[in-house]
Amino acid sequence: MKLPVSFEEKMKRLLKEEFDAYMDCYKKPRFYGLRVNTRKISVEAFQEICPFPITPIPWIENGFYYDGAAVSPGKHPYYAAGLYYLQEPSAMTPANRLPVVPGERVLDLCAAPGGKATELGAKLKGEGLLVANDISSSRAKGLLKNLELFGIGNLLVLSEEPGRLAQYFPEYFDKILIDAPCSGEGMFRKDKKMVRAWEEHGPDYFSKIQKHILLQAAAMLRPGGRILYSTCTFDERENEQAIEFLLQECPEFSIQAIMPYDGFAEGIPQLSNTQMEDLKKTVRIFPHRLDGEGHYLALLQKREKAFDLSGSPRKSGSLAQKSQRGRVREVPEELISFWKDVNWELSQDRLEIHGEKVYYMPSEVPDLSGARFLRTGLLLGDWKKRRFEPSQAFAMYLKKEDYQKILDFSRADERVRKYLKGETLEVSDLVSPSEKGWYLICVDGYSLGWGKLSGGTLKNKYLAGWRLS
Repeated sequence: MKLPVSFEEKMKRLLKEEFDAYMDCYKKPRFYGLRVNTRKISVEAFQEICPFPITPIPWIENGFYYDGAAVSPGKHPYYAAGLYYLQEPSAMTPANRLPVVPGERVLDLCAAPGGKATELGAKLKGEGLLVANDISSSRAKGLLKNLELFGIGNLLVLSEEPGRLAQYFPEYFDKILIDAPCSGEGMFRKDKKMVRAWEEHGPDYFSKIQKHILLQAAAMLRPGGRILYSTCTFDERENEQAIEFLLQECPEFSIQAIMPYDGFAEGIPQLSNTQMEDLKKTVRIFPHRLDGEGHYLALLQKREKAFDLSGSPRKSGSLAQKSQRGRVREVPEELISFWKDVNWELSQDRLEIHGEKVYYMPSEVPDLSGARFLRTGLLLGDWKKRRFEPSQAFAMYLKKEDYQKILDFSRADERVRKYLKGETLEVSDLVSPSEKGWYLICVDGYSLGWGKLSGGTLKNKYLAGWRLS
């Protein structure tokens, strides 16, 4: 592979005696990985049912390698059920190393296509709030699909510039992940097109963007909260020097140790302008040291403020008030009728109706008037013409035990693929002729979508935009 001369010279300076080993990695094939969605299935249960060979990624407890030349996991029904996400192994590290616990407010600031956000959402286990943002509205649409596929309901999906986002969320979040736009040097082996992109927009271009993003994120983090900053590049201007910049501008931040792994390398203080010793706590990932591509990670904590007698440290000005727009005074009869088959209690104060759309909101949502958002909460479905039609997102959110009317197919049943293609199904062998209504369609116990049953025939309600071609 032909690499730019200036890039090779930089890597020689960076790696010294390890440079030849690094260059040898370009002669080897890239690695393929998948990450198990622990919101839907345990790692152990997935290993038991996985239909193709997988090998554990040693530093990611729910990550596995697979042979991308031999199998296509993205075409399997388990992918359509949201049981895993396909992701380059090293790219799993940032969300894995950000310590998120259920109930927290978490922001993925540069979230598309969703590899990190889906893991953060799974870690929250349906509690707290996940805000997933991407400045590109087209990329944010793909982000939303992946979050829906994973069954994440306690979410907001926005498409805002970080500076504008900071106006809505001052000192609001417990944890923030910044997978920053970067020059992509760590991905050269995986994607040769990244070399051309690097030649057009290199480290100097991206370092300015990264510094701006870091400052906006700092303003949105509550005292005591943590930021995980990551890039997929090697250049110090985007890595150690970016962190050095934040610490100089925001001295209330400090660098925290990241859970180690033998294949990780320390950050290099000598590459910063002040040779800040704490930069050793940051992590560099090189493709010749482990089976993955190149990355950089830094974990930062914001200092707690002195005890405030005015109240909770989470209180954040105008955000103490929730938006009342769309709040439901009376639950529609059609939704009540549908809910008789749902095995969990509907909380009216979390319902919102906007036009025909019915949403189930997270328990804590600030007023987002004027913000560009693609989704607020879980889309339950459409209420129109005196009927309620459940959404694809709601199907993916539900577990088999959450709903009473189930059609559960084995992955070997040809009707699974027909369903995913949008075809009408004959199911008279599974139900009596008198049964009718909305059924949750599952594969081996995991939800795929909806179907409407009548006379032993299932009308396909799988979302048109998700169907197999």
